[in-house]
Amino acid sequence: MPRAFTPKVVTANALLEGDVVYLTEDDRWTRQLTEAELIEDEAHAQLRLLDAEMRPGQVVGPYLADAVAGPDGPAPVHFRETFRATGPSNYAHGKQVESKNV
Repeated sequence: MPRAFTPKVVTANALLEGDVVYLTEDDRWTRQLTEAELIEDEAHAQLRLLDAEMRPGQVVGPYLADAVAGPDGPAPVHFRETFRATGPSNYAHGKQVESKNV
C-alpha cells in the first residue's frame, strides 16, 4: 500500500546569496518558512517542484520538504528543516540575528 501524502513546501537555496528560500503561493521566493505555500495535494506538489526546477537563474537544489500547518503558517517536521529555517548555529548572524530566541 502506498504511503499517504503528507503536506510539503518547496524549498531551495537562493542562487546568488545561498540563503534558504521557500516558494510562496504567488510564485515568489521568500526567506521566511511561514510565508511558504503549504501543499497538501501530491500532484500539485510535483507541479510546483517542476516550476521551481525551471528557475535555474534564481535557485539551486529545489526539493519538497515535509511541513505541517502551524499557527503562523507552515512549520518544519524534521530537524534538518528546522535547522535550515533558522540558519547556522555557530553564532548569531543572518536569520538568527532577527530571532527572539537567540
